[in-house]
Amino acid sequence: MTENEAKSLLSQYGQEHILSYFDTLTNEQQQELLSQISDTDFSVLNHLKKPKKTSNTGKISPIRALQLPEINKNKNQYRDTGLLAIRSGKVAAVLLAGGMGTRLGSDNPKGMYDIGITKPMYIFERLICNLMDIVRESGEFIHLFVMTSDKNHAATTNFFNEQDYFGYEKDYIHFFKQDMAPAADYAGKVFMEEPYRLATSPNGNGGWFSSMKNAGLLDIVHCEGIEWLNVFAVDNVLQRIADPCFVGATITENCSVGAKVVRKNHPDEKVGVMCLKDNHPSIVEYYELTPELRDTKDEHGEPAYNFGVILNYLFRVADLETICQRQLPLHIVEKKIPHIDEAGNHIKPEEPNGYKFETLILDLIEMMDTCLPFEVEREKEFAPIKNKTGVDSVESARELLQKNRVTL
Repeated sequence: MTENEAKSLLSQYGQEHILSYFDTLTNEQQQELLSQISDTDFSVLNHLKKPKKTSNTGKISPIRALQLPEINKNKNQYRDTGLLAIRSGKVAAVLLAGGMGTRLGSDNPKGMYDIGITKPMYIFERLICNLMDIVRESGEFIHLFVMTSDKNHAATTNFFNEQDYFGYEKDYIHFFKQDMAPAADYAGKVFMEEPYRLATSPNGNGGWFSSMKNAGLLDIVHCEGIEWLNVFAVDNVLQRIADPCFVGATITENCSVGAKVVRKNHPDEKVGVMCLKDNHPSIVEYYELTPELRDTKDEHGEPAYNFGVILNYLFRVADLETICQRQLPLHIVEKKIPHIDEAGNHIKPEEPNGYKFETLILDLIEMMDTCLPFEVEREKEFAPIKNKTGVDSVESARELLQKNRVTL
């Protein structure tokens, strides 16, 4: 992109101020800014001009979950169906790894954090070990697409290379950067992080498929005949990836998407729970779960909204391509956004000062016709690392890994 092309693009959105410092920049900085302008989706700013819609939660009702007794009863059939799909090259995995390890006290990508005790054991390494279990079971390597962010892409790709891809076949690992959205002040003007850099943020976990598409990776999906994508988050070090039983159950039930879920450990646990919203699969967040919904019972006297999602989903590619021709709902959230002022001074606000723009994976699910909540055993498949200590921490994950006979 040239300077004139950038001026033309920015003028369409009233963002000419982004080039205010352009003449003071080095050639390298100018190219960095022009490249970022080219890669940024400014169309999200148009949503600030639209009137806010009246909140409409829709009619919430329970969704049938495939529970452990039924899964165990049909386990062999599900497993055989899943293994056939995997061995036929129809299943791939997508790792959402755009985050940093800030809350763990690290300046590196979160996946680089070492959770080992007697030896190094990185989060990325543990996830690859989990995937290798399925490779050994099926006899086939599975394509793994790793979504990074603008802030951690170089560090992540370099780390995988330095670690020799943790023993995984490197031709089956593909990296792509998540699309970025600009951060704007309340007047809709994009903040500048530096004179040569816009303030941007990843476009939310719902943007993974469009980011794959924009990176050209759907060519691999189509060429390889991949029909299912198992999407999972970087922070759950105990999860099974491309789990044949999960894959087989979703295929057998003929669902557009499968969602691994765990039974809530208490009624007020802070997890989103599966439900139907206006007869479409959906997720109701814990803070939206009213006492009435929380206390609703099913026909067996069990809580009707009792299965929390763990961000491990199996999407059918054909359905993803269909719904992604439509516009995903955009969530505008108020945030504290560091930036520079007109004099170039760095400002770190203590209160929200603008907007970020996000799409959410729950909206992808809500746009599907069918979803299979698939129950897994919490202590065998759910060890999230959100904090350094306490609940959902490095400490608790280590304890659960050791209970599952993982040597740390």
